[in-house]
Amino acid sequence: MEKKTLVLGASLNRSRYSNIAMERLVKYNQSTVAIGLRKGEVAGVKIETEKVPFQDIDTVTLYLGPPRQEEYYDYIVALNPVRVIFNPGTENPEFYQILRDNDIEVVTACTLVMLGTNQY
Repeated sequence: MEKKTLVLGASLNRSRYSNIAMERLVKYNQSTVAIGLRKGEVAGVKIETEKVPFQDIDTVTLYLGPPRQEEYYDYIVALNPVRVIFNPGTENPEFYQILRDNDIEVVTACTLVMLGTNQY
């Protein structure tokens, strides 16, 4: 089974970190899916606007601030990823505990740095 990453908070704006992360994930041959506010495509990855029941998600990388994360708590837990990456600005101790209670690894790091240093 290939490892698949969900970018949550995907943006069509090329200056946004979620957009840059999608470009890099594809460049590093990571299978990628995305959810954002607007439909579109980045690096060949279709951005969905609904909570699609994706299968085989290994990693969720968050680009949503804590106030916007709450509506995704149950959705992310139901995806049963191996880990959730909290990128800078998305740190959320309340959600950390929910994930840990469901045996999902919490990583507070930057997806871009992890990719660039071969720690992804």
